[in-house]
Amino acid sequence: MPSRTNRILEILTERERVEVSALAEELGVSQVTMRKDLTELERRDLIRREHGWAMLRSTDNIEGRLAYHYEEKRTIARRAAELVHDGDTVMIENGSCCALLAAELAAQGRDVTVVTNSAFIAAYVRDTASVQTVLLGGIYQKDAQTTVGPMVRQCVEGFFVDLLFVGTDGFSERTGFTNCDQMRAQAVRDMAEHAERVVVLTESEKFSHHGTVPLALGEKNVCVITDVHVSDEARAELAAAGVELVCAE
Repeated sequence: MPSRTNRILEILTERERVEVSALAEELGVSQVTMRKDLTELERRDLIRREHGWAMLRSTDNIEGRLAYHYEEKRTIARRAAELVHDGDTVMIENGSCCALLAAELAAQGRDVTVVTNSAFIAAYVRDTASVQTVLLGGIYQKDAQTTVGPMVRQCVEGFFVDLLFVGTDGFSERTGFTNCDQMRAQAVRDMAEHAERVVVLTESEKFSHHGTVPLALGEKNVCVITDVHVSDEARAELAAAGVELVCAE
């Protein structure tokens, strides 16, 4: 995706709704060029336009979230890929950093099996012969392209892996890692029961936010991989919670 359209998605993620003329002025392009970019993004169902304004179609759209802080997420994914070896079976939960991890494993030609509840991730690596994908069944959330519900729990009972990679919507010193969707949070908990270690992949800005649903990972061995911009306050909170911190460079 060209860098300008990446930036458009970042701006819309930050502000939710932006005037088309203001977008063109901020990015230093003509309104004709801006309308062409927006037409392409609208064709991909990432945005919608309304009377001279542009907005994200859904904050759950994973393609849109992939573009937000793309380079930071890619760096995090590359660092996470170092934990995975040929012959491994790993679980990867739905999320933009997680999707980029799967893409990195595929790009490196890793001989791995990926167990996931993300239909997006399964499709993302479908053309890579070295990656075998097991897609967990369940209720399908269309925007997020992920499965949730009791069937996820039933399907995952046939596995036990060393590593589960998950995303997060934020972190609270009081509640730990959080999510904004109850059913997705439950899917994470169900998958975590069948993993030795949980690795959270997230940009550092998430440490200034928190979702409404605690992931409640209990006594699990938890590591977080994030970018180098994580604050001293967040570092202290993670240490107090017993979470190992890895900063990807």
